[in-house]
Amino acid sequence: MAGAGGTERKPGGLTFLVREFGWFWAKQVYACLFGISLLSLILLTHFYWPDDSLLARYDFLFLMALFIQALMLTFRLETFDEAKVIFIFHIVGTLMELYKTSGGSWHYPEDNFFRIAGVPLFSGFMYASVGSYFARVWRLFDFRFTTYPPMPATVLLALAIYVNFFTHEILWDFRPLLFIGVLLLYGRTWLHFTPLTVRLKMPIVVALMLGAGIIWLAENFSTYGKIWLYPHQEAGWMPVPLSKYWAWFLLMIISGVLVTFARRPEPEPEPIRKD
Repeated sequence: MAGAGGTERKPGGLTFLVREFGWFWAKQVYACLFGISLLSLILLTHFYWPDDSLLARYDFLFLMALFIQALMLTFRLETFDEAKVIFIFHIVGTLMELYKTSGGSWHYPEDNFFRIAGVPLFSGFMYASVGSYFARVWRLFDFRFTTYPPMPATVLLALAIYVNFFTHEILWDFRPLLFIGVLLLYGRTWLHFTPLTVRLKMPIVVALMLGAGIIWLAENFSTYGKIWLYPHQEAGWMPVPLSKYWAWFLLMIISGVLVTFARRPEPEPEPIRKD
């Protein structure tokens, strides 16, 4: 299989598998740096936050999210172009939070100062962490694509997904059509990436499903930390329904499309053939 520069590298042996697998997960964790930091603070403050603190827990998380984001820019873990897209995703997520909490889909049980209506401002950073992951993992693994769909079509699909998040409870829920649209648009697309030395590939739909699974697990940890609660969790913590997994899968589409405004998808070079 060809590398990004066209050099052919052939895998072989157990050492190769262990090395590439280890680097794959090391880079994944590194790409999730913002999200892991935020989730760690959510769990730590759940267990150790003092009851008599003058600073609300949600406000502490908001200020720490700003601080972490500033550190990532200062140490060039993110570019300013990526930060702009992540900021847009923050706004996109906050607007969704305002709408969903007003309808009772979930709520934030603690009071704080930095909030709009019933939504703490740090909540947008939880969505921004998904955008941060996308931007960083793209760069770390040198993402290239085969048969990537036209950008106008991906933008229209992302807009349709976002609109449905607002309308599916009052109008017809067209998520089945959205899933069909994802398969039609991305079903032939392959994602090429490099853990360390060898170019690998997988269907992009599979990659998105794996990413949505990680976010669904993180949401379970977050609700366990009582950052927000669904109605079925009021009497005590229970797992987040699997239906939310598919919502995150669709949200991954939105996040990926937003990142393409800062980092345009490039085709995977053809392998060099040896005659």
